[in-house]
Amino acid sequence: MPVTYFIDTKERLIRTRCLGDVTLVEVLEHFRTLEGDPKASGYLDVFLDLSETTSVPLTREISAVTREVGRVRKKVRFNVCAVVATRNALFGMLRMFEVLAGPFFSAFRVFRDPHKAAAWLMSHKSRPR
Repeated sequence: MPVTYFIDTKERLIRTRCLGDVTLVEVLEHFRTLEGDPKASGYLDVFLDLSETTSVPLTREISAVTREVGRVRKKVRFNVCAVVATRNALFGMLRMFEVLAGPFFSAFRVFRDPHKAAAWLMSHKSRPR
């Protein structure tokens, strides 16, 4: 499965991984699944690991995912989001996503290093919306 996630209810954290060639349909299905997950309620932080993703989304796909983030906010409220994108092209596209989706989060940042992403996320966890 290209998109997997785990919700740590104690930490109020969604850990999402995308593996291989990920399509827009798979990402949108992930949001529908997340929306129906009873653990996905209230404010949640997000650690999105794209370090093993081989595909690069198009601009229109980034826009579609941004709209989906806004749509699921009726149920899933996002707080802080740290994204790991190690490949140059993917890092650049996720920076665009950071700008577009940023208003749906209290803080959003893209990193190349997973340890720096985790440290940044932990330093922002105490700042709920």
